[in-house]
Amino acid sequence: MARTLVVGAGRSGLAAVRHLRNRGREVVLTDRMAEPGEHLERELTTLGVAGVWGDHPLSLLENCGEVILSPGIPRSVPFILEALARGISVIGEIELGHRALRARNDGGRVLAITGTNGKSTTTDLLAHLLRGADLPAAACGNLGTPFVEAVDSAAPGTRFALELSSYQLESLCTFHAEGAAFLNLTPDHLARYGTLEPYRQAKLRIFERQTEADLRVVPAAAPELWRDAPGRAATATFGWGEPEGPGAFCDAAGLLKVNDRDGSVTALLHRSELRIPGDHNVENALAALLLAWHGGAALPVIVEGLRTYGGLAHRIALCGERGGVKVYNDSKGTNVDATLIALRALPGPLVLLLGGEDKGASYAPLRAAMEGKLRRIIFLGDAIPQLKRDLGDLPHDEVWDFDVAVARALGLAQPGDQVLLSPACASFDQFKNFEERGERFEALVRGWAKV
Repeated sequence: MARTLVVGAGRSGLAAVRHLRNRGREVVLTDRMAEPGEHLERELTTLGVAGVWGDHPLSLLENCGEVILSPGIPRSVPFILEALARGISVIGEIELGHRALRARNDGGRVLAITGTNGKSTTTDLLAHLLRGADLPAAACGNLGTPFVEAVDSAAPGTRFALELSSYQLESLCTFHAEGAAFLNLTPDHLARYGTLEPYRQAKLRIFERQTEADLRVVPAAAPELWRDAPGRAATATFGWGEPEGPGAFCDAAGLLKVNDRDGSVTALLHRSELRIPGDHNVENALAALLLAWHGGAALPVIVEGLRTYGGLAHRIALCGERGGVKVYNDSKGTNVDATLIALRALPGPLVLLLGGEDKGASYAPLRAAMEGKLRRIIFLGDAIPQLKRDLGDLPHDEVWDFDVAVARALGLAQPGDQVLLSPACASFDQFKNFEERGERFEALVRGWAKV
């Protein structure tokens, strides 16, 4: 039997390895890391999986039946282009998980979410709403737990609240979501896509193979994002003001409502009853409730779930307070647009922590959102030169080290201020991911709050 080659030893790659080995498949794992850590080497030995490190030699394609590609590796790299030229199937872990789910045929349903910003909160909230309706639900995908791992451990009939990045969407083949949402689109990952249009096209793949029985959830205010969407699903919009057709909306009085296919309008709750702040979270809630309703949750149960949802870790999360100063962890704000959302959600005055690993976008758009409510910015990490270029005339300090930067921000804050970590950057200059950065921030804040 031809072996399966897994390219990339990240979280999704290792989940694919475990899944395949549990089904008796011969697997080889390859990664550009120089050598595996002790824990990884031990696990691969236990699984009986060979590892190839430092490079991807073409000899790996001999007797290879399929490649499982990490989402972090573009399909345009020479090794993958050669695999495709040889007629070898190249899929991702999401497609692998989808195959496993459909093979089970146990009533499981996929409710998928993509977009530049807000998809993690919307995915987590969707799973919360479904569980509140006593429906088996799993939040997975780009959010954290690999899809194939969630499928392997799920009960029959599970609703999979599945967050999908554009990278994950690139390697789909037969994937089909019973419900799918495209939340928004702003410039991101341009180092991979070059321009916004190929990025948008990658996002639109979430709707492929949807049927008339499925649901497409899209923003009412941005029809240009989805008018050429593939698939045949019924469309429901979310946004502000009553839609012409089915959808969910927030009216001028702040009431969240749904407009059903028969034209009837049902008021659900006032936006002030949501525990998650900001206009962006109203939109996230509207998208999530449409998917939960389509997934089988009743509206009264959805309303209660919206009232009780406390928010996603590391996303504008209140993590400490002392002497009238409130501190918010928005470590998940890894691009300029995500940081703009956080800035608009808080009233100020603000002491803002910006920086990390620069992603190539201009920071200048942050100016308008800070106007009238900025006390000081702390530029931190490897992005300091780019931050100085775009925002250096604003009141700021420059501190490379994360811990020192946090201490500086907390020391500068005055009663009534908010200290906000919303870096607009990746975390990889000092941390392995945004979660580790956020956890370190919260640990420092806890120490400060006890003084």
